[in-house]
Amino acid sequence: MRRFSIVIPAYNEAENIPQVIAAIVPILESADIPFEMLFVDDHSSDGTASVVRLAAAQDARIKYVSNDYPRGYGFAVRKGLDSFSGDMVAVVMADCSDDPNDIVTYYRKMCEGYDCVFGSRFAKTSLVTGYPFHKMLLNRVGNWMICCMFWIPYDDVTNAFKCYSREAVDGMRPFLSCTFNLTVELPLKAIARGYSWAVVPTNWYGRKKGISKWKVVELGSRYVFILLYVWLEQLLSRGDYRKGRNFSGHVHLSKDSE
Repeated sequence: MRRFSIVIPAYNEAENIPQVIAAIVPILESADIPFEMLFVDDHSSDGTASVVRLAAAQDARIKYVSNDYPRGYGFAVRKGLDSFSGDMVAVVMADCSDDPNDIVTYYRKMCEGYDCVFGSRFAKTSLVTGYPFHKMLLNRVGNWMICCMFWIPYDDVTNAFKCYSREAVDGMRPFLSCTFNLTVELPLKAIARGYSWAVVPTNWYGRKKGISKWKVVELGSRYVFILLYVWLEQLLSRGDYRKGRNFSGHVHLSKDSE
């Protein structure tokens, strides 16, 4: 069986980490999926490191990783992508917003042979609760613009919760994003570089504890930079970065996400 890595960046998430572990581990065990969970401590000041180290001492599948890059969501995920040992990796949020059952869906879809599996929180069968109205509005407008810019049938590019094969991760390097703009750099690079991808419905639940780290005022120009970077690569690189150079990626939309 293919080994599954779960990368979870964590900045001041000591309150949420025990719940994340308690929610994910039993579901992966019941699905008989071999896994590791890497919590990447992003220079936390609330005891996140101690909570993860305690959990790691009790379960060898849980690992503590310190982000030795500067602080930032993108840097923390990049550290996780440098450190995982599995055949595929899912990036999961530490605030309990992602549905653990969807992680199993990702794994099974990846085992069908895809390089990447992306979630859509806005499919017909998806459940979204506690999403602030202003963020929802920005999300819908931003994703519509990305769809038009890259001409892709995917309406949730900004969703951080995605899954990639090791080959795809290595093929998307070098990574440029330092903050949440990594959430668009990874999938758009994978698509532009010819990796196959599937979309499945996913659920999303608003955080119950802690404070959101996403700040649109600080991120707007960074998103624009990454969008233009990948768009220009796709337009001008003549396929130099595509998988196998002559590989043509393909997309599969599950019926629920069409």
